[in-house]
Amino acid sequence: MSLSHFKHIPKAWTNQWLLRNAVGLQSTCGLHTTPAACKVQSGRYKVTTDRSRPLTYEMANQPCQIAHRKSWNTWNTTSLLDGQREPETVVEDIFIRKFMNGTWHDLFVSEVIIKRQHNMIRIAGIVQQRIAARKMYFLIGYCEELLSYWLKCPVKLEIQTVTDKKSVIYKYI
Repeated sequence: MSLSHFKHIPKAWTNQWLLRNAVGLQSTCGLHTTPAACKVQSGRYKVTTDRSRPLTYEMANQPCQIAHRKSWNTWNTTSLLDGQREPETVVEDIFIRKFMNGTWHDLFVSEVIIKRQHNMIRIAGIVQQRIAARKMYFLIGYCEELLSYWLKCPVKLEIQTVTDKKSVIYKYI
């Protein structure tokens, strides 16, 4: 591509600038020597300028505080030495979380906690009181029955309710 294609560009721009910056004219590759990410912190939420981001207690604690001030979102023993069904457990946990968030659409104000004990699965979480008690009991029974049938083991839901979503907020950053 020659410079004759750029006759509409003012003469004040030099040929050197065109060779460096015009689309299609630069055919050389470059090597970037800057680090990929200059972060010194991980697993933390960024502080906003007006401190308007709400955090729950679980979100406010750093990942290094697991087992000290916060707990795991999934409790199972398959990842221990000689544990069986490790990949199946991970897939089942993802399925349970997606199923619960889809069934209880926009009602969960906390993370879905999955606890596996022997052959029983207990699912815990905090839900808003935006629906009638009759509908809530129906959803609990519906989830327990379907998940028990699909996962071939007893499933028990441990749901706690709060009146407002702001009740779960621990602090703002």
